Amino acid sequence: MSGDSLITLALGLAVILAAVIPYVRHIRTQEAVARKKFEEAKIAGLQAAVSAHPHINAIACIGCGGCVDACPEGDVLGIIDGKAVLVHGSRCVGHGVCAEVCPVGAITMMMAAPGRSAELPILNESFETNVPNMFIVGELGGLGLIKNAITQGKKVVETIAKRPRSSNGAYDVAVVGAGPGGLAAGLSAKSQKLKYVILEQGDAGGTILQYPRRKIVMTSPVDLPLWGKLKLSETSKETLLEIWELILAKTQLKVNTNEKVLDIRPGAEYFVLQTPAGEYRARHVVLALGRRGTPRKLGVPGEGLGKVTYRLIDAETYRDNDVLVVGGGDSAVEAAIGLALHGTNRVTLSYRQEVFARLKVRNAKRLEEFSKKNAVTVILNSNVKEIREKEVDLETVEGVKVLPNDYVFIFAGGEMPFEFLKKTGIKFQQQVVA
Repeated sequence: MSGDSLITLALGLAVILAAVIPYVRHIRTQEAVARKKFEEAKIAGLQAAVSAHPHINAIACIGCGGCVDACPEGDVLGIIDGKAVLVHGSRCVGHGVCAEVCPVGAITMMMAAPGRSAELPILNESFETNVPNMFIVGELGGLGLIKNAITQGKKVVETIAKRPRSSNGAYDVAVVGAGPGGLAAGLSAKSQKLKYVILEQGDAGGTILQYPRRKIVMTSPVDLPLWGKLKLSETSKETLLEIWELILAKTQLKVNTNEKVLDIRPGAEYFVLQTPAGEYRARHVVLALGRRGTPRKLGVPGEGLGKVTYRLIDAETYRDNDVLVVGGGDSAVEAAIGLALHGTNRVTLSYRQEVFARLKVRNAKRLEEFSKKNAVTVILNSNVKEIREKEVDLETVEGVKVLPNDYVFIFAGGEMPFEFLKKTGIKFQQQVVA
């Protein structure tokens, strides 16, 4: 080989190495970051998903990273050992963009975690259950996200509007729940001139306040009947609630608030819905309930403030805040640890009993560690007395303590909707991930 050829070869290798070495370093840095976040999420108990999330076929995955870059939430997925991994599962809300961009189809959106099963109601393409004229929209049916709930609420009412109207004074449609899906169904019913009733156990749009995150992302706009295009690329739940209040005011949509549906009895011509206020007869029923059911509330003044929520996602987005976590189970402890992990928050954990009696050993040890280094302040034998904009009154054995406060997370259990639905005759199926 001539000298010129050797020089050309050396220059070619130099150019290749100049491009490859920085790339390899970049990939290794990204993997190290992903691995660190994965371990931190495991420590805080936030690695596992709690709603619709990507299930990755590791054999098919080629580790291209397209899913990581496409995720609107960020840090949900990462590349570890050349494969996509669910790094921060609790942050995932099921946008599904990762599955759309995967070039080899290695991602499937699932409700169930690997090795477990999730109960999903059996629905047809119109979101109708096996009980004729009863529909389910939103997360309860297996798909989360505001956009999905709104789209399904509209589609269901479009289906109902094509069917015979009610008679004998019954409603054409009764909507149970006034979150995004329920409100969209109500707006559609009003635009279609259907006789409707919306029954909400709390406040109109109140389910939005239970969102466990500060940030809400919508990947694309959605049209609301009687309002127009709703475009929120990124907003807060407080801002979203204000928008819903404007929508309700402009459209004059009527919502029966603080009226919980206790029972639904199917009949030959219509359903009978029982609430504390009385009975409602409706030809069709749209169930717009959350999958996690009704969180158990403390029943204290100020609990309706926007800073109060009943589940935690995006612990990292809460920084330099005074935070109160209420509860004595694993979820409460994991949330407190997650909020304290990066060291900028002042985290207090309040529990009404004198000892934590039902914690996993791992969580008990970690809480002890975080408590010893003053990362989490634990106050046992305590109860929340009142929540205000910037303070919380905590009743303790030493008297009432006034804590500075920006956010309150309540983990007091809840009432799941499945038994209620099964009583009406709705059938469920198991979604199992191998």
